[in-house]
Amino acid sequence: MKAQIKNYLSLTKKEWNGMVVLLILIALVLIAPYVYQWLRKDNTINVTAFNTAAAALNKANPQPLNGTGSAKNALFKFDPNTTSTYDWQKLGITAKQAAIIKNYTAKGGRFRKAEDLQKIYGLTKVDYARLAPFIIIPKGKAKTNVVVELNAADSARLTSIDGIGGAFAKRIIYYRDRLGGFITKEQLKEVYGIDELKYDEIKDQVKVDAGRIRKININTITFDKLRLMPYLDYKQVNAIIEYRKQHGDYAAINDLKNIAIIDEGILRKIEPYLVFK
Repeated sequence: MKAQIKNYLSLTKKEWNGMVVLLILIALVLIAPYVYQWLRKDNTINVTAFNTAAAALNKANPQPLNGTGSAKNALFKFDPNTTSTYDWQKLGITAKQAAIIKNYTAKGGRFRKAEDLQKIYGLTKVDYARLAPFIIIPKGKAKTNVVVELNAADSARLTSIDGIGGAFAKRIIYYRDRLGGFITKEQLKEVYGIDELKYDEIKDQVKVDAGRIRKININTITFDKLRLMPYLDYKQVNAIIEYRKQHGDYAAINDLKNIAIIDEGILRKIEPYLVFK
């Protein structure tokens, strides 16, 4: 019996060596944290040196104090027609507002008086009140007053309007040609890019001679030519042509009321351009 127990508990040389290695590994794992703490040397921050370096960095790259991209109360005299995006932000205007202003002037928009700045979308009354005393618009910046007749003006004449550049002149002429001419100057707001702000800027510099418009003979015009009329979409043009084929010539504007997809609003817009003989 004793011999059996002795044989069961006895270890071979290989097993003994393995146990020794395992014990050594366990011992190393247990003492490793203490060894690491003993070897590690904490770096002590030199507060004076850090503050000196931070002050030098701030002096080279001053940080905004009011969250708008510019130092608080960094106001100076400026011409809103020529101020750069960077300078707008130095004045306390956000990057988005500065982009709106630069886009406005890039398209030919002009500030002729300080109050015009209030028309910019997103600019608050507080911003305007803060900036107004510093706005300077040289008298030589504005063009001489002109009144341009829209239906006869060429591109060069249109660009003499304060606030109209080459791009807007081309758009106005393109829309005028499709329309057949302007009945009222308010139709300028139908031209791509001319919003209320732009219209308010130019409305006193233009006039309209409605006698110059090009009339459409609704009984002879082809589909392709009628398709150019901005007030009619494809289906409405097709309906006008098809109704004429089925029922004969139109005698008056009231005949067009029989076309279900053309409402009173459309008829009022196209009536000045139509003739029936």
